[in-house]
Amino acid sequence: MLRHEMNLRVRYSETDQMGTFYNSRALEWFECARTETLRSGGVTYAQMEARGVLLPLVEAHLQYLGRARYDDLLCLRTEVQFSGKARLRFDITITQANDGKVIVEGYTVHAITDAAGKPMRPPEWLRQEMGS
Repeated sequence: MLRHEMNLRVRYSETDQMGTFYNSRALEWFECARTETLRSGGVTYAQMEARGVLLPLVEAHLQYLGRARYDDLLCLRTEVQFSGKARLRFDITITQANDGKVIVEGYTVHAITDAAGKPMRPPEWLRQEMGS
């Protein structure tokens, strides 16, 4: 299992009239967490795509548990593991960096496919990069 933690500051454009982040931003933050988690494991999306491996999103679940306002510093914690024969699951928790209050938690599941979109088992090089 690969784990990663990163910080992200809420930008003004990510807030709404209610003074908190707009709900769809959480999926964008999840994408940031996925990208940086893979990078921390030694592989980028660009490298995977160049090697013919794609990760289309097939499932997403988010639970909104708190608020985040403009300029709040958030902590994004990610755990990624293989799920089944041809999938990756990213479990993500977003908290306030200063006090640990949970803002959003959830997961995304991604099929592992070739460039034509056909499901495939993860190549050995990907397994090695992810520590399994």
